[in-house]
Amino acid sequence: MNSFSFYRRMILLGILGLSVGLASLQHAQAQQPTQTITERILIIGDSLSAEYGLKRGTGWVELLKQSLAKTHPSAEIINASISGDTTSGGVSRIKALLARTKPNIVLIELGANDALRGLPLSLTRNNILEMVRLAKETGAQVLLAGMQIPPNYGTEYTTAFRELFAQIAQSEQTGLVPFFLEGIADRPEMFQADTIHPNEQAQPILMGNVLEKLAPMLR
Repeated sequence: MNSFSFYRRMILLGILGLSVGLASLQHAQAQQPTQTITERILIIGDSLSAEYGLKRGTGWVELLKQSLAKTHPSAEIINASISGDTTSGGVSRIKALLARTKPNIVLIELGANDALRGLPLSLTRNNILEMVRLAKETGAQVLLAGMQIPPNYGTEYTTAFRELFAQIAQSEQTGLVPFFLEGIADRPEMFQADTIHPNEQAQPILMGNVLEKLAPMLR
């Protein structure tokens, strides 16, 4: 066999081997299962859910993502929280968010800024009701994060504010985290210097409060 024939044969064998390799790779890729998202969780909240004052990736929502990645890998979390947001802001945003994300579960963590601004309880109640009903109209389940405020706002106001979350959850048959800040509210070391926003140490507790009520809602 002359050298020309030898090299020609080697080139042909190389091309054949490359073709077989590419075919095998394509077959292997076709055999790899793609992760299908079966549950989409939309979170509409304020600074408590938007990592205010925290290092990115350390907030309770991110911790929840990490937890669900192990137990419910087909679940996806969309965090649409905005620092400073009120229930009025939530109402103005929710229709577009529902249309764009098509969630199976909507977690509403709003109301604290309404109270801090002294807004009428009737406004807060009506806004939360509207958000709940809009979410339910799409077929999504709803989970409310209950909030409380310090007693210096007056007994009547603080009591009514605390109870409105449970009242809405009962009347609308939604899930409820009775008190989102349970386990940290009376512990100053769990808050940032402003004494309002939970620090990094508090985030796993907040995540646990939510996960306890969210888990039964997941398929």
